[in-house]
Amino acid sequence: MPEGFCYNRRMLRLFASLSFAGLAFLATGCQRAPATPADAAIDPNKYYAVLLNNNSVYFGKLEGLGSEFPVLHDVYYVQSNVNQETKQVNNVLVKRGKEWHGPDRMIISDKSIVFVEPVGPGSKVAQLIAESKK
Repeated sequence: MPEGFCYNRRMLRLFASLSFAGLAFLATGCQRAPATPADAAIDPNKYYAVLLNNNSVYFGKLEGLGSEFPVLHDVYYVQSNVNQETKQVNNVLVKRGKEWHGPDRMIISDKSIVFVEPVGPGSKVAQLIAESKK
């Protein structure tokens, strides 16, 4: 066989392989894209735990998840105190707003959010928030 014929067959096989790989990629790429924060159903009446990239966790009612600057209302955080005598750690849920500047909400950069989780209705955090409202 002429040398050019073998070269053409190799090119044809390479083209066929690449075409098949491309079709396989497109077929899998047509599946639903992974969920984004904008897809998340956020109930404005429920509390959510928001972990920030500085390892701070805040609990509050979330709005605008998926936007550049989501807002957290009715915000709480956990403050840990160590008893110097017993070395026992005591965690207290603190409501934001009592600070010197009296914030009524937190406007958070979406780039700072690591994850968001709903606060379970029977969780300790939910119980403490309910007690603080009495």
